[in-house]
Amino acid sequence: MCDIEPCAKATHPSVWGGGLLHPRASSSSLLWVQLLAQLSSSGSDAAVVCGICRGSAAGKEQRSTALSSPPAPAWEHSVPTQICYGKPPHFSVALSLGLNLKSVISAAIGHWQPLMLITAEAAGCEGTQLSGSSLCTRTFGYNTVDVVPAYEHYANSRGVRPRNGLPDAEEGAGEPSSAPAPEPVRFGWVKGVMVSIRCMLNIWGVILYLRLPWITAQAGIALTWLIILMSVTVTTITGLSISAISTNGKVKSGGTYFLISRSLGPELGGSIGLIFAFANAVAVAMHTVGFAETVRDLLQEHDSLIVDPTNDIRIIGVLTVTVLLGISLAGMEWEAKILFFLVILVSFINYLVGTVIPASAEKQAKGFFSYRADIFAQNFVPDWRGPEGSFFGLFSIFFPSATGILAGANISGDLKDPAVAIPKGTLMAIFWTTVSYLVLSATIGACVLRDASGSLNDSMAVGAPGCEGLGCSYGWNFTDCAQRQSCRYGLSNYYQVMSMVSGFGPLITAGIFGATLSSALACLVSAPKVFQCLCKDELYPLIGFFGKGYGKNSEPIRGYLLTYVIAIGFILIAELNAIAPIISNFFLCSYALINFSCFHASITNSPGWRPSFRYYSKWAALFGAAISVVIMFLLTWWAALIALGIVVFLLGYVLYKKPDVNWGSSMQASSYNLALSYSVGLSEVDEHIKNYRPQCLVLTGPPNFRPALVDFVGTFTKNLSLMICGNVLIVSGPRKQKVPEAWQASDGHTRWLLKRKIKAFYTHVLAEDLRSGVQMLLQAAGLGKMRPNIVALGYKRDWQAAAPQSLEDYVGILHDAFDFKHGVCLLRLAQHRHRSVNIGDVQSLLQPWDPLWGAGFMHGAWMQGLGVQLGKMVLFATVTVVLQGGAMLMPAFSFTVDPEQQASTIFQSQQGKKTIDIYWLFDDGGLTLLIPYLLGRKKRWGKCKIRVFVGGQINRMDEERKAIVSLLSKFRLGFHEVHVLPDINQQPRPEHIRRFDELIAPFRLNDGFKDEAAVNELRHGCPWKISDEEVHRHRAKSLRQVRLNEILLDYSRDAALIAITLPIGRKGRCPSSLYMAWLETLSQDLRPPVILIRGNQENVLTFYCQ
Repeated sequence: MCDIEPCAKATHPSVWGGGLLHPRASSSSLLWVQLLAQLSSSGSDAAVVCGICRGSAAGKEQRSTALSSPPAPAWEHSVPTQICYGKPPHFSVALSLGLNLKSVISAAIGHWQPLMLITAEAAGCEGTQLSGSSLCTRTFGYNTVDVVPAYEHYANSRGVRPRNGLPDAEEGAGEPSSAPAPEPVRFGWVKGVMVSIRCMLNIWGVILYLRLPWITAQAGIALTWLIILMSVTVTTITGLSISAISTNGKVKSGGTYFLISRSLGPELGGSIGLIFAFANAVAVAMHTVGFAETVRDLLQEHDSLIVDPTNDIRIIGVLTVTVLLGISLAGMEWEAKILFFLVILVSFINYLVGTVIPASAEKQAKGFFSYRADIFAQNFVPDWRGPEGSFFGLFSIFFPSATGILAGANISGDLKDPAVAIPKGTLMAIFWTTVSYLVLSATIGACVLRDASGSLNDSMAVGAPGCEGLGCSYGWNFTDCAQRQSCRYGLSNYYQVMSMVSGFGPLITAGIFGATLSSALACLVSAPKVFQCLCKDELYPLIGFFGKGYGKNSEPIRGYLLTYVIAIGFILIAELNAIAPIISNFFLCSYALINFSCFHASITNSPGWRPSFRYYSKWAALFGAAISVVIMFLLTWWAALIALGIVVFLLGYVLYKKPDVNWGSSMQASSYNLALSYSVGLSEVDEHIKNYRPQCLVLTGPPNFRPALVDFVGTFTKNLSLMICGNVLIVSGPRKQKVPEAWQASDGHTRWLLKRKIKAFYTHVLAEDLRSGVQMLLQAAGLGKMRPNIVALGYKRDWQAAAPQSLEDYVGILHDAFDFKHGVCLLRLAQHRHRSVNIGDVQSLLQPWDPLWGAGFMHGAWMQGLGVQLGKMVLFATVTVVLQGGAMLMPAFSFTVDPEQQASTIFQSQQGKKTIDIYWLFDDGGLTLLIPYLLGRKKRWGKCKIRVFVGGQINRMDEERKAIVSLLSKFRLGFHEVHVLPDINQQPRPEHIRRFDELIAPFRLNDGFKDEAAVNELRHGCPWKISDEEVHRHRAKSLRQVRLNEILLDYSRDAALIAITLPIGRKGRCPSSLYMAWLETLSQDLRPPVILIRGNQENVLTFYCQ
C-alpha cells in the first residue's frame, strides 16, 4: 500500500507544494518527499502530485519498480522501492517528474539505476475533488499545479483561487452537493424581452388604443409627435444607460432595483427600488382600468351596464386583476406562453387596413373620411380642450405608454443572458413602438375629424348654407353638436375611435384587451420581483415578510398579494386620466436615477466600470437625468415634490441605519476619488499652527480589548481629526501563514469600531517583537499629511510583575514616540473601573498544534498585539479544529468577550457637573491644554468646568496667576478657573516617601555607590536595575512625583478627569523601572481617570491670526 495520500485531499502543503503526509506514512516516505522538496527548490520546474493505491488486484498488477538502489548512503533504506501509477478507480496519480528534475536526481545519486518516470494523465483527476477544475488542466505540454485562468476563480462563490499556484491551505474543498439545486426556467432575449408581454407589450399599453387618438386631437399631429419624441428621448437615453449598467457584470434578479442599488449603492438604490415597485403596482391598476373602460363601453353600446359607468369600471377592474393574479401565480412558463403580441400586431394591421377602406355612411357620421389632406392640415395644429388641455398635461398622460422599457430588466434574473437580452430587446422595442406611435398619430389625424355627431340625419348637400366646419365639404353638418360641445364622436370625444376606423372592429377590441392585459400582467410580475429583491436585502424594516420565495423559480407569492391589494386601491379611482399622471412622476424619478447611475459610474473612473455595451455617453446620461427631473416638475410640481420627498426620506433612513452591505457601488468609487483628491491636495499645503489637529495613533492591540482607551481618544477626535488603532502581531518563523488570519481579524476589528460608533481606522503590523512593531507603526501609519502626531496608549499596570524586557519595551516605546516627533498621551483608570483583556492570561490556551504550521504559529505571542497590559478580564475561547483524513490540520480560534466583563464604559456616559483638572506643570507646546479643551466641547463633557493648576511661589501667587490668565485668554480657551499651587515644592509626607522607596526596592542593585564601570558590570543584562547613584541623582524628581500625587489627592479627588504633564526620564540615564515607579507614584490611589500628556516641544496653540 502506498504511503502518500492524494494532493487533492490536502488542504495545506506540508513540506513542498505537493501534498500532506498520511498519518501512517513511514519515515522513508518523509525523507523521500523532503529530498524531492530540496531538489525542487534548487531550480527544477517539476510538478509533484502524490497518490494512494486503492488496493485492488488490478492496481497490484500495474505496480512497477521505479527506483532501486544498491547499498549506499546513510539514507539507503529511506528510498521507496515501489511507486504506484495508473488510472482510477484503482489509484490516483502517483508521481510526475519533469526532465529537469530527472537530471538533478541523476547528478545527486549517479550510482543509482536509471529512473522510471511516470507521466500523469489528466484523467488522474477524475473522481477527485479537483475534477473539472483548472488544476487538472494540462498546460504548456505537461501537468502542473499552477492554475490556469478559469471561471470559478472569479465567480462570487465560496471557492477561491489557490494562492501561489497551490491549493489553498485554509479553504477545505467543499463536498459536492448530492442534490443540485433545480435550474429555474429562463428566457432568451426574443421570447423573454422583446415579445411575450415584455418590453413591446408593456409599451403598447392602454394609451396606444384609448388615449393616443385623443391626444392627437388635443395637441395636433405636430405637438403629438413632439410629445412622443420627448418621451422617446428620455426612454432611449435611459435604455442606453440601462444597457450599459446591465452589461457591466452579471445581472441577478431584482431588475431595476438591482441595477441601481448595485451601481449607486443602497442609499439611492433602496429608495428608488421601493418607488419603482410601487409605480409598477399602480401601473397594474392603470392598465386594468383601461381594459375595464373598454368593456364598459361595449356594455354601454348594448345597454347592458351592470350598475353605472363608474362602478362598472371598478367591478370589472377588480375581477380582471384577480384573474391576472391567478395567471401570475400559475408560473412564469404559463405567463410567457400568452401570445398577446400576435393579437396586438394583427389589430394594428387591421387598423391600417381600415384607414384605406372607403368610409361607409355610418363611419362618416362618426367623423371618419379616409385620408384627406385638409383633415391632416386641420389636425396638424393643436385644439386644447378641458382641464387636461395643455402640452404637459397631455405629456403626463402619454408618458406612461413609454415606460415599459424596463419590463425586461425587471425580470433580469429569469433571462438566460441578461447582458445580451436587455440591450437588444429594450432598444429594439423602443424603436418599433416609437414608429407605431408616430404612424398611428399621423394616420388617425389624417382620417378623422375632431367632432362628429354620429347621426346619419346630419348628412347634407355639399355647400349647403348654415354649415360651419370641415365636415361641410364632405356633406355632413356637425355644426350644432360642435357649438354645443355635445358631439359623441370624433377624435376629441370618442376614445374607441380606432375600433371605428379599423377594418374589423372586434380585432381592435381584442388588441385593446391584449395590450391592457399584457401590460397589466407584466407590471404584476415586475413589481413583486423588484420588491422581493429589496426585501431580501433588508434595507428597510417590516418588509422582510414579503421577500420569501416559493417554488423552483422562487416566486414572491406574498409580493403578488401585496401588489394585488395596491392595484385594487387605485382601480377604485376608476379614472384613467387621473391615474396616469401619478405613475409618470414615479417612473421619471426612476429614470433620473438610472441615468445618474450611469453618469456617476462613468465619471468615477473606476476600473470596475467596464460595460460591454459601448453605445452610451456619460453626458447623454446626465442630460437624461436632468431632463427627467425637469419634466417631473413641469408635469405636476406637487407630485414631483412628493416623489422626491419620499426618495429623500428613504435615503436619510438608509444613511442613518448604515446597512451592512458592500456592493462595490459607484458611490464607494466616488468616495475614494474624493479622498484621494483631497489627500493629494492636502499634501501641497504647508502646515500651520492654527490648523493643528491631534491625530492619534492609539496602541490598542485588538481594539475590543481596550474599549475605554478607544472611547477616550475617540471622544476628542470624532469629526475633528485622525484616529488609528494600531495592533502589533508578534510572530516568529514564516509569516505567510499568519497574514490571512491577520487580515480576517482586521475586518472584525473594523466592524467593532463601527458598531461602537468610533470614527477610527484599524491597522496592524507583523513584527518579531512589540517595540519594533510600534516603530513600524510610528513611521508608516497614515497617509501624506493625514499622519498621527500623537501616540496614545494605556498604563502598564502590571509592570512590577511583568517580564523585565517588556518593561524595557514599554518605556522604549515612549522614547521612540518622542524620537519620531510624536506627542504622548498615557491613560490610567482607577483600579475598580479598569477592565481590559490581558492577553497573557490566555497564552495557556494557545499552544502549537502541528509542525506543518511552523513554530509558534498559534502561540500566545502571535495573539499578543500590544504589550501594554491594562488589567485582567474573563475571556472565552472557542477552538475549532478542521480535520482531514483523521489528521488535525488547522486550529481556528474565535474569541468572545463576556459583555458583563467588558472594559469600563466610563467615557460613553454623561460626566455631569464635575471638573476637568489640568496640571500644566511644564510647557510642552500646549498639548496638555488643547486635549482637555477639545473634550470640554463634547456634549458628554459639556457641563464640566475646566480648571488649570500651575506651579508657583507663595510670595508671587497673584503675579503668576495673572500672567497665566492673560496667556490663556489670548489662547481663547475659555477655562473657568486658574489656580497657582504654592505648596508644590513642599517636602512630601514621610509615609509616602517610604512607600516610594519600598516600590523601587526590588529593582535596586544596592551596589553601595560603586563607580560606573562596576555598576555596569553588576547590571550586565539587567538594564532596568537602579543603582544607588541613580537613586541619589534622581531623588529630587522622585520626591516631586510623590508630592504631586499628594496634591492631586487634595485638589482633584472628585474630578471627572485629571490631565497632567507626563514626566520624562532621560534616555539612557533613567532606568525603566525607576521611570515606571514615577508614573505609578504620580497616578496611584486616584479615583478619576488620569491622562498624562506630553507634547513633542512643538507649539499646538497660537494667539496670532496669521
